[in-house]
Amino acid sequence: MRWWRGLDNTPVDWRGGVVTIGFFDGVHVGHRKIIGRAVARAQALGLPSLVLTFDPHPGEVLRPGSHPALLTTLPFKTELLAANGVDALCVQPFTLEFSEIPAEEFVAKILVETLQARVVVVGQNFSYGHRALGKIDTLVRSGAQHGFEVDGVPLLREDELTGPDATPVVSSTHIRAQVAEGDVAGAAQGLGRLHRVEGVVVHGDARGRTIGFPTANLQVTPWAAIPADGVYAGYACWSGRRQPAAISIGTNPTFAGRERRVEAFLLDFDGDLYGEYMAFEFVALLRPTLKFNSVEELVSQMTLDVEATRTATIPT
Repeated sequence: MRWWRGLDNTPVDWRGGVVTIGFFDGVHVGHRKIIGRAVARAQALGLPSLVLTFDPHPGEVLRPGSHPALLTTLPFKTELLAANGVDALCVQPFTLEFSEIPAEEFVAKILVETLQARVVVVGQNFSYGHRALGKIDTLVRSGAQHGFEVDGVPLLREDELTGPDATPVVSSTHIRAQVAEGDVAGAAQGLGRLHRVEGVVVHGDARGRTIGFPTANLQVTPWAAIPADGVYAGYACWSGRRQPAAISIGTNPTFAGRERRVEAFLLDFDGDLYGEYMAFEFVALLRPTLKFNSVEELVSQMTLDVEATRTATIPT
């Protein structure tokens, strides 16, 4: 997939295609429904498919200090979009100036002049322009005026995934709430994959090694959507490797810890991971964070956690 930063840098040969627009945090199953429609339309027409996304999150620019937790880093989002068949990605810096572009100008300058869109594929709740005054109906009218087609994709609801009793729309906001509550299994259903956090392995207290459970302590990327405190079954991924891991999130109350950490004990692994860029993927919440009366009690529970992780992550 070809990608570039800034609409002004759009190559001439990537104009005149099928365009879809959004922040697409998580690239969840609802996003993939929209992106899949755009890719299919582009292939049918013999045109390139292009995603226009933004960085940073608009909320941080419009309401400084209110940045939502992010389900994906930009590099991982790029990887997911490529895996879903997108031909090109334009990452537009989201600034206060950009946010003040009126809806009509957004269409005329960006969709028509810069991208020369033939088809624009968006979700039916899509909004654009200053104060989000542009909606799907105004976009349809603008498309008729400027000569591009608008394809509005119905939003995906959870009942399409789980049955008629669950009806919330699949959304990044809902998935973030699930992650924050520790419901990583529910989040995985909406994401269509396991939720993950990424970062560099850094030195911790090295206490785990002294009790037989050395851990990789992750310095997570800024704004990452970190699950609720607890112990999880999951995987550690780095350099093409994927190892089952018992992942702990919390302050380590048994040792009167204060700093919230994300660390993992990798099953059946012995090696130096300091400085590695790693991702932790979450399969299931095993238990809440607990304070133990002794190191022996902690070790006993960690042994059980490892076995539960093995059961949850290694096929029999």
